[in-house]
Amino acid sequence: MKSIDVFACYYAAQATVNGRDRHAASVKLTATSDAGVITYEYSVSFFPHDDPEDFAISYDACESEVLFQGKGRRSKKRDAQYLKTETLREHVDALAEKLDGTVFWEQPLIEPRLG
Repeated sequence: MKSIDVFACYYAAQATVNGRDRHAASVKLTATSDAGVITYEYSVSFFPHDDPEDFAISYDACESEVLFQGKGRRSKKRDAQYLKTETLREHVDALAEKLDGTVFWEQPLIEPRLG
């Protein structure tokens, strides 16, 4: 099984999960390929980020959604389809809402990484 983060970025965010305030979120689009089957998945994980050096991800505040799973392989066309700004934000906002969280899209904490 091979997984690649097609897109990954940390953003300022707000959520309270398990009694702990979270001030940042890791947002990803991941492509996983295994035995001729490709899966694309969005995920969001809120983490404390109590100071500018704190990027310790906690996995008790995360949600994910499989967008596509089927025969085939990773393609630039599918990558582009799922990386459209409005598509990415719409799906991740829905995931964040499940955790009563908000991602501040205009406040990235790092440069986006494309894989």
